[in-house]
Amino acid sequence: MAKYLLLKHYRGAPSAGNDVPMDQWTPDEVTAHMQYLRDFAAKLESTGEFVDSQALSQEGTWVRSGGEGRPPVTDGPFAETKDLIAGWVIIDVETHERAIELAGELSASPGAGGKPTQEWLEVRPFYGECPAITE
Repeated sequence: MAKYLLLKHYRGAPSAGNDVPMDQWTPDEVTAHMQYLRDFAAKLESTGEFVDSQALSQEGTWVRSGGEGRPPVTDGPFAETKDLIAGWVIIDVETHERAIELAGELSASPGAGGKPTQEWLEVRPFYGECPAITE
């Protein structure tokens, strides 16, 4: 088994098929989307492939060491991940192909108008994991 991160982006990825921003969705559309994500996680829990998932707030702060005896430095001229990363799902699957299959399924989550978001997901194996590619 190998762990993968399915990374959901606010932006920075290619445009989704249904790219209406979530803050413009109706409450029912948000509810349907969140239920799809809960159902997706429950299905993966039943197969033993689910590890974790989290949605992230758009709020955040960059922090780095200010040096010995100095306070940490916050923020800077950086790309803000709070504008980029919406959340993630961590899975533990047998093959790279299974990770791709699940990312495709997650990309079908409903969005505005109840239509699939067709969002792009970044699929990344955990460092040190050796994915089994069977192609």
